[in-house]
Amino acid sequence: MKRLLYPLIASALITIVPFLLTFEKGQDIIRGLFGYEYFALLLLIIFIKSKLTNSSLRGFLQMPKQTLVKFLATAILLALAIITLFIVAKLDLQNLLAIKNWEANWYGIIPFITCALAIAMVWQLKPFKFNTICFILFIALALHLEVNNRYAAQPLAQFPTIDYLERTTPKPAQRSEITKEFHQKYTVSDSVTITRDFVDTTRNNVIILVESWGVPLNIQRFEKQLEIFKGFTSIVGIHNRMYSRTRTAEREDLIKAITRDSITKQKDTLFLPKVFNELDYQTTFLFGGDSLEHYRFKYIKNIGFGESIYGNGLNDQAMVSKIDSILTDSTQNHFIAWTTTDTKFPMEEFADIYNSNADSVNSTYTTKLKNTFAQIAGLVHKFPKTRFIIQGDHNPILSPTEFQNKFYKRWVPYIILN
Repeated sequence: MKRLLYPLIASALITIVPFLLTFEKGQDIIRGLFGYEYFALLLLIIFIKSKLTNSSLRGFLQMPKQTLVKFLATAILLALAIITLFIVAKLDLQNLLAIKNWEANWYGIIPFITCALAIAMVWQLKPFKFNTICFILFIALALHLEVNNRYAAQPLAQFPTIDYLERTTPKPAQRSEITKEFHQKYTVSDSVTITRDFVDTTRNNVIILVESWGVPLNIQRFEKQLEIFKGFTSIVGIHNRMYSRTRTAEREDLIKAITRDSITKQKDTLFLPKVFNELDYQTTFLFGGDSLEHYRFKYIKNIGFGESIYGNGLNDQAMVSKIDSILTDSTQNHFIAWTTTDTKFPMEEFADIYNSNADSVNSTYTTKLKNTFAQIAGLVHKFPKTRFIIQGDHNPILSPTEFQNKFYKRWVPYIILN
């Protein structure tokens, strides 16, 4: 019991002393009761130290060459373990001081004192076998995880190296919470369904889902994207998507209502195309890609469109021409939904999805998005009596991380025109 208790107390000494010496009234720092890494290193130090013989200097000089090499290797390993103990203790102290923005000053001597005392406490202990040490560390980790699951406010173990890496690793820009600047200038909604609130049953409606159009962290970039629609814009806002999938967005955007049977508890979804079909509208879905992609030929039909047009590789300009020809037919009303493809990732210009040059990806994406918007703006100008609802399907994904970090996660813009 002594062989286990002493290293545990020694590891607690190294962990708790700097915490107590830097303690301030009212501070709220969660701290483990013992240092897991200290505990492991101390058990290892005892184990390695036991492999050294207590030979005198004369005996050391008279050792056979093979035994001497083994002795020196063991001594070096022991020295490295002790040095590692001091380094981890120093990292632990730095973590504490960094929380308060304090300088090291005299606190720098604490790791040397606590580690020296800890080594002195365990130096004469009889070691465990290496397999036993591994088992003890496994049990200690399991206990820590169980206690942490039940009492998160008081962890059992402290992990200084992990805390240090977490503190010093560069962190990407915050991409979840929308800034006050966006809230002040635009409508911000947590809703995933926007279309149903703005469709107009008295005239033509064109619902456009823009591939990979997310909300930029830079509000000036967003405003620049909107300039092309100046004079036509009724409402500009941003809303939250639950999933970063085009297929899911196509369904979400076209939901009118979701009901649940009171007896069977089964859900039933009413989609907008079915509503407009009953109003004698011609309902058309357009996509520049293949109908087999995401099995659109199946679920688009189930949503209720009377007609589906697939481009099998046609760009956004070609699809805009098809919408133009549909809207030119004034003998009936139209409900049109179109999913763009030009800004879809991965882009054919970049063979390596995640390791391509982020600036080049950014430039290409910006140019393609601008061209798509120019085509849409032409439609909006030509058909001023048609309601246009434009949204993004998700923020850019399948692209270099540096580029992805320019956009909020799961937030997309929407524009209501005419």
